[in-house]
Amino acid sequence: MAEWPYALGVSLVSPLRAPAEPPVPDPYDFSLVLGGPLYQMVRRAHLSGDALELLHRRIVVVTLVTWLPLLILSVLGGRAWGDAVAVPFLVDIEVHVRLLLALPLLIVAELVVHGRMRPVVRQFLERGLIPEASRARFDAAVAAAQRLRNSVTAEVLLIAFVYAVDLFIWPQYAALNAATWYAVATEGGRELSAAGWWFLCVSLPVFQFIMLRWYFRLFVWIRFLWQVARCELSLVPTHPDRVGGLGFLSGTVIALAPLLAAHGALLAGMIASRIFFEGASLPDFKVELVVVVVFLFVLVLGPLVLFVPHLSAARRVGLREYGTFAQRYVREFDHKWLRGGAPAGEPLVGSADIQSLADLGNSYELVRSMRLAPITRDAVLQVVVITLLPVAPLLLTMVSWEELLKRLLQVVF
Repeated sequence: MAEWPYALGVSLVSPLRAPAEPPVPDPYDFSLVLGGPLYQMVRRAHLSGDALELLHRRIVVVTLVTWLPLLILSVLGGRAWGDAVAVPFLVDIEVHVRLLLALPLLIVAELVVHGRMRPVVRQFLERGLIPEASRARFDAAVAAAQRLRNSVTAEVLLIAFVYAVDLFIWPQYAALNAATWYAVATEGGRELSAAGWWFLCVSLPVFQFIMLRWYFRLFVWIRFLWQVARCELSLVPTHPDRVGGLGFLSGTVIALAPLLAAHGALLAGMIASRIFFEGASLPDFKVELVVVVVFLFVLVLGPLVLFVPHLSAARRVGLREYGTFAQRYVREFDHKWLRGGAPAGEPLVGSADIQSLADLGNSYELVRSMRLAPITRDAVLQVVVITLLPVAPLLLTMVSWEELLKRLLQVVF
C-alpha cells in the first residue's frame, strides 16, 4: 500500500521541484546576422540552426531555385548553347559567376561574420573601454542595433526596391547589348524568354535582396559604431596596438572577406562578359576597379574614422601626462646619478633605474606613435587583395594563348 501514489501515476517529488527557468539571454552577445524575418523563415524551413548551421543545405537550395531553372528553361528554349543567340546560357560568364560564386559567397559570409564579429561588442566591455558613466548609452546602442537588425519594415522595403529596379532599370541599363539567352532585341524593346522571365522575377531579385540585406547589416554596424563613438571612452595611450585598445576593430576586414570576394567576383564576371562578347579589354575597366575598391574600403574601414576624435584626444592628453611624468623621472635620475645624489655605495651597474628609464622611453614612444584611426596597413592591403583576387585571372586576356604558351615553355625549358 505504500506505493499507491505511484500506481495512480502521481509523483511525490515533481510538484516540489521548481520548473527549470530558461537561460537569460546575454544582451552583449550581439550577432549582426542572427535576426530579421528571412532568418526566422530559413530556420522554420530547417535550412539553418540557431547558429547558422546547415550551410551546405542553404547553398544547395538557393542554387536549385536561382540557377537550375535557368538551365532547364534555356535548354527547352534552345538557348543553352549553339548559334541560336549571340550569348547562350552556358557561356554567359556573368550569370554563372553571379549565381554560382558570388551568391554562395554571400551566404558563407553570414557564417563567417557571425563567428568572427560576435565577440566584438563584448570587447568594448572586457577591455574596459566603456566607463561606468557611459554604460547606459552603450547599452542603448546595443539594444537599438538589435531592434534595427530585426526590422520587418526594412526587409519589406528592400524587396520592394529590388523589384522596382529589376522591372524598370535593369533591362535598359544592365543587360548586354546583344541577343542573349534571356532576351532578344525587338523594335519595341526587349523580348524576354521563359528563362529571362525567371531570371528577372526570381533569380535576380533573390541575389539582389541578399546583397542589399548585407548593405543594410553594414548600415546597422556603422550606426552602432557611430553611437559608441558618441560615448565617453576610456582609452589607454600606451596600449601596444597603438590605438588605445581599439585595435580589435580592424579585424573586421577578415570577417567580411567573403563579402569582399563576392564583390570582386561580380566585377570580374561583368568585365569578362564585356571582354568576350563586346570586344572590350581589361584596361578599359580601370575606373570600375578603382571605384569598387574605394567603395569597399569606405564601407568596411571608413566607419572606424568615427573614433578619430577619441584617439586624437587620447594621444594629446597622453603626450602631456607622460611628458610631465617623464620630466620628473629624468630630472630625479639626473640628480641621482649625475649630480651626486646617489647614496654612497649604491652600484651603477645593475641598477634598475636605467632599465626603468628605457621602459619610460618606450612608453612615451608608444604614445607618440599612436594612430589617429584603428586602421592598419595590413587591413588596407587585405581589402585591396581580397577584392581584386577574383579579377586576377582576367590578366590572361591581355596575352594571346600563343604568347602565353611560348613564355611558359621558356620558363620550363
